[in-house]
Amino acid sequence: MTAHALSQANMRRRARTVLMALPFSLLAGIAAAIGCVIYLLWPTWPGAPVLLEAPEIPVTVAGVLFEVPPAAIRAAIQRHPGPAERIDLAFAWPLLAPAQRDARAGDKAGDNIGAEGPDGSERVFVTIAALGAVVPPAERVRTIYPRYVEVEANAGPDGLAILPFRAGTPYEGEDLVYLAGNPEQFFARCTRQVRGLRGSCLHERLIDAAAITLRFPRAWLDDWRNVAAGFDRLLKTLHPQSG
Repeated sequence: MTAHALSQANMRRRARTVLMALPFSLLAGIAAAIGCVIYLLWPTWPGAPVLLEAPEIPVTVAGVLFEVPPAAIRAAIQRHPGPAERIDLAFAWPLLAPAQRDARAGDKAGDNIGAEGPDGSERVFVTIAALGAVVPPAERVRTIYPRYVEVEANAGPDGLAILPFRAGTPYEGEDLVYLAGNPEQFFARCTRQVRGLRGSCLHERLIDAAAITLRFPRAWLDDWRNVAAGFDRLLKTLHPQSG
């Protein structure tokens, strides 16, 4: 066999080797690319929850920055700084101290809006979430709720008006409570006491695109001006930029 023939045979062998290796190289490249995409798109979970004793942490909801005491955050999975879809908080009333500190002392109040903590204080529950496509609270009072209420309001404590929602509406069994003559200054949607279950109220505020819902016992309406002032102080603590 001549040198030229040997050279051609070697070239053919190298060509076959390259062709055989090509599919494996291609598959390896595709696998690496898929792995990179999976790594980039894989959800990143927060680290270990912040300790209850830690100072306030920055939490952003709907682009709004809040300074939140970890001890007030009810769910451990929410107890981390950074963006959040929503946060659920509990504060002792009227101290406005984080209520979760009481949990270590055996507080079993949970969601019971009228339950007392170990120190005798009650609870105000706060939820902060994105408003999204929901109608803003003040506009709801002007345009949505009037479609479902009775014609005449009853007089409430210290200038409040109580307007029952009609039976058969989405708010059956509740009342719209507001300051007569200036509903946007203070309003709440409240359930009524049923047997031994105390009524509760939802009071809503809006900070840019973040909706804040405060849940409290209906009995507090007897002192609603101090309650509203307390809510102002609480929100000023959570969102100092509000001025």
